[in-house]
Amino acid sequence: AEMKTGEGKTLTSTLPVYLNALTGKGVHVVTVNDYLARRDAAWMKPVFELLGVSVGVIQHEMNPEQRKAAYGSDITYGTNNEFGFDFLRDNMVSELDFRVQRGFHYAIVDEVDSILIDEARTPLIISGPADENTDKYNRLDKAVRQLLRDEEKAPEPPPREVEPGKEEPHVIFGWFYDVD
Repeated sequence: AEMKTGEGKTLTSTLPVYLNALTGKGVHVVTVNDYLARRDAAWMKPVFELLGVSVGVIQHEMNPEQRKAAYGSDITYGTNNEFGFDFLRDNMVSELDFRVQRGFHYAIVDEVDSILIDEARTPLIISGPADENTDKYNRLDKAVRQLLRDEEKAPEPPPREVEPGKEEPHVIFGWFYDVD
């Protein structure tokens, strides 16, 4: 449903946000800028805490530990860009423990037309110089391609034929279990 500015979108969203937070899977409340995320989280936090659910907010200047703590809340407020960049960064980490986001289960999107139509044209790109020499990746790529070519040339092994009743049961079970 569409509501105009000042008609109470933030207040109206509290019921579906709260009900979905009760699942324990977390709720993302997506706004268009850091100010609104901070304001709405601060405004609604006392209500949600009275109801027994925690509230976090993602802001641009936060470090990974602060972000992880905010995502650990039952309800997390933030902007589409912050959620998007955290998703991209989480997919670049070398260990799963370094991820900051939780799973995606439920989201309320304020100004959905702006975010999904206008902002969708702006790509989220993480770029920078490579941290290490990429020669090893090129060598590995070449080796894998050679292995794939060699595999295509290799003859198929003959199929193994089994005659019913010929094998002893302990031999057959030995294929699947340690039989002594």
